Amino acid sequence: MTTRSTPTARQKRLGAELRRMRLAAGATTEYGAGLLGIDRTRLSNMESGIRSFSAERIRTLACNYACTDGRYVEALAAMADGKDRGWWEQYRGTLPAGLLDIAELEWHAARVRTSQVMHVPGLLQTEDYARAVFAAGLPALSRLEVELRVAHRMERQQVFDRPEPLPYVAYVHEAALRMPYGGIKATREQLRHLADQSERDTVEVRVIPTSVGDLPGAGHALLYADGSVPQLDTVQLDSAHGPEFTGAEAQLTKYRAHLDWMDDASLPPGVSRDLILGIAREL
Repeated sequence: MTTRSTPTARQKRLGAELRRMRLAAGATTEYGAGLLGIDRTRLSNMESGIRSFSAERIRTLACNYACTDGRYVEALAAMADGKDRGWWEQYRGTLPAGLLDIAELEWHAARVRTSQVMHVPGLLQTEDYARAVFAAGLPALSRLEVELRVAHRMERQQVFDRPEPLPYVAYVHEAALRMPYGGIKATREQLRHLADQSERDTVEVRVIPTSVGDLPGAGHALLYADGSVPQLDTVQLDSAHGPEFTGAEAQLTKYRAHLDWMDDASLPPGVSRDLILGIAREL
């Protein structure tokens, strides 16, 4: 059984779901450990993501915890079986782990919805625009750190080119379209690229016009990733300390409401595309 010093957000989530399942059954750590023939410390480490679960052990626990949701159990088993090294692992040790967790979350998501107020969503950025976004951060990053982040961001976009492209909905505030990251030329090219990407069958870009007024949640950046089953949905929020992830039902409900509001407040895709190109021409 593998021991990890720094589990990923996905590994932590798997462990947390097994702990949630145990608590819902009213079972103790000793009981769960006994089912697997291990000590309670090892089970605690598994539930914190430090040690791995096998699909077989997940099914054993689910059966004895009286979890009857077969799709949920099999989704957890699939998470345990997914041991293939993702492309993002090449950046392990050179980029913050949270950035790799975002890439892993997007890769395994059934759908991603995001909202941005200050800049174009990362999955739809050009290199020059992304470079300007990272260069604007404080404390200032070195040139190498900026270039590593740009390369990683560009590689994240391969979710649109794989055999089963990621369904993606981006709600972008009009203010973000008018922020000249990298200067007028870079911003104009970014807006044209954004319009082009919105033509993809699996990509929908919707602009929230400035005329709408108030925004829920103070307009912070939000990424909502649908899991293979609703219980595994995940919200990722940006913060000054790096990305934060949550799968708590109360938080999922809140941010689903935010996205529903944005869906109602934003312009239709075609009108949004026209507005994006119009702003590009104005620059």
